[in-house]
Amino acid sequence: MTVPSLFKEYIWLVNTIKRAHRITFAEIQEKWLDTEMSGGVELARSTFNRHKDAIQDIFGIYIECDRKGGYKYYIGNEEVLHEESVQNWIVSTMSVNDIISESKCLHDRILLQQIPCDDYLQICIKAMKKKVRLAVKYRRYESDKITEADFEPYCLKLFNQRWYILAHFHRDATPEKEERDYFAIYSFDRIQEMSLTDVKFDIRDDFDAQDFFSECFGVFASDETSAELIILRAYGKQRYYLRDLPLHHSQRAIGQGENYTDFEYYVRPTSDFCGHILSLANNLKVIYPQSLADKISQLAIDTLKMYNIEVKDKV
Repeated sequence: MTVPSLFKEYIWLVNTIKRAHRITFAEIQEKWLDTEMSGGVELARSTFNRHKDAIQDIFGIYIECDRKGGYKYYIGNEEVLHEESVQNWIVSTMSVNDIISESKCLHDRILLQQIPCDDYLQICIKAMKKKVRLAVKYRRYESDKITEADFEPYCLKLFNQRWYILAHFHRDATPEKEERDYFAIYSFDRIQEMSLTDVKFDIRDDFDAQDFFSECFGVFASDETSAELIILRAYGKQRYYLRDLPLHHSQRAIGQGENYTDFEYYVRPTSDFCGHILSLANNLKVIYPQSLADKISQLAIDTLKMYNIEVKDKV
């Protein structure tokens, strides 16, 4: 059996158990025989066990058996399939890839978004595995000047079709210079060159990538903006969009009216968050805090001024 065929079976098995929540081997067998992959041949118990072990090794997804509850199989760490985890991204991507690859006659009618990464993704992952610093030449959005930096690559994050790397800068204090310790974000599409150095580093014991970005809307985590309680009111169709695709994992519906729903968040109101709120301003309103409502209002006023539209009264 080819590797692609095996991976298709792994993904099918994960999705089947995930959808069922708890399922017996006999029920898995029945669903397996309904697929074209089976060729009408039953899934051997030994094959199932090998698949289960491979899924754990490759994806870090644990398929457990509840022997006291009727020998039903379930995803032991199902939370990884409901969050921004590598496991969830791989399973989702491979599932979509499998569906599309089997629909070649429709390829000219399936439009996808490109996520540029070139060789940088591979270089970053190699540096993270080897625990060596990266050297980059970088051009910021607001400048044509190319700057050079070398840093410790702590983690990678995909956001809005862009790859970002979280860079950690550290320098011990000397008689001439103070200690230097901070994080910065670098976007792949602004990096001009990237290479590995020979300088080793150890990642901080207290670092957790999920926790580092947990209060963030996107990738802006290293500024001084603190997380706070925010309430947004979504009108019309936007309330359904937010219900199905939350802005942030802390989102919680707290009330509704005839044509709106109020959502509560605990998030940092950074510039990327404010920009997103402004882009939905005709259907999304800041209810709390007033300071954020004033900020969004001022951004809207500044936008109108760009089009030479006079604003008489600030609401």
